[in-house]
Amino acid sequence: MPGKRFLRQVFVAAVVSLALAGAAASTAKTKAASRTFVITMQIVGFEPQELTIKPGDRVTWVNKDLFPHTATADDKAFDSHSVAPADTWTFVARKPGTHTYICTFHPTMKGTITVQ
Repeated sequence: MPGKRFLRQVFVAAVVSLALAGAAASTAKTKAASRTFVITMQIVGFEPQELTIKPGDRVTWVNKDLFPHTATADDKAFDSHSVAPADTWTFVARKPGTHTYICTFHPTMKGTITVQ
């Protein structure tokens, strides 16, 4: 019987696949092609830590740690609230700007999203 870690990895992979498939389907319906980017919450860090995107793009955070995290922008542009292990949260960029963010549970976890 598979272990919990293996099942969690399979679940996260399935969730990410569904998120990317949904983004691809919605992209076909829009004039400008938006993209979906994935940021992993793992080993008490964000990967990648810095990301540059365009308005209309989506950013999906995937929690691969064994405890909850947040993605909370310093400028209040977004706040995921608690993202449970093996769960995801998505933000759609609406306007240009640079957003630094942290995990409110683990303030050493920091990232930056630049919307151009």
